[in-house]
Amino acid sequence: MAEHTPVVLITGASRGIGAAAATLAARDGFDVAIGYVKHASAAQQVAEAVRRRGRRAVTIQGDVAVPADITRLFVQAEEQLGPITALVNNSGITGPIGPFAETTRETIEQVFRVNVFGTMECCREAIERFRRHGIPGVIVNVSSVATRTGSPQEYIHYAASKAAVETFTLGLAREVAEHRIRVCAVAPGSTLTDIHASAGEPDRPQRVAPRIPLGRLAQPEEIAETITWLLSPAASYLTGTVVHCAGGV
Repeated sequence: MAEHTPVVLITGASRGIGAAAATLAARDGFDVAIGYVKHASAAQQVAEAVRRRGRRAVTIQGDVAVPADITRLFVQAEEQLGPITALVNNSGITGPIGPFAETTRETIEQVFRVNVFGTMECCREAIERFRRHGIPGVIVNVSSVATRTGSPQEYIHYAASKAAVETFTLGLAREVAEHRIRVCAVAPGSTLTDIHASAGEPDRPQRVAPRIPLGRLAQPEEIAETITWLLSPAASYLTGTVVHCAGGV
């Protein structure tokens, strides 16, 4: 089998954990396809950070809630960087913070379209391409500590979507292991990203920090280090595993 230059596609990579994972993956020798939905200028800044580390980068607009966009993400990434050897499913949304009884049907549906169906379809695309090219690929799905807390009074539906991602990760890992494809997940705790403002509570970090045994929220780079470690040969015997990076929660 021919050697392939490591190429990782990261969804939701224009900001936060995804952006940090892109720059760390470049440090570790990956060329990086940066998926984003609407923050084009931020995605370009991430691409420049990748290039400063001596790796190639491409930015591709696409919404993982839209199946046609997912196909286009993979097609354009491979056209410009070559066969993809790794995938990080980082795109995720919570919807507005609040009790479940006040959460709309539309919010729940959109959260599952992005967090669950988007992740599943990206995995389907990646595995088909890994097998076509004979690549022992790696997939890292980004989950959440919410799967263990349930997130009452905040976003139970989001917690449920991430629990689905973790169960999917386990089953998929066992199904594709014979093809030397690894599938793992990272479950971050509360992290200092824009997700809190997007959910309607920009001051949430200060509110939740006292609940965390380490007494603070994670920096995006701390979560990204876990993601890129799972992509690396150092994690070559890990599959079907969820790594909790949550400050002790």
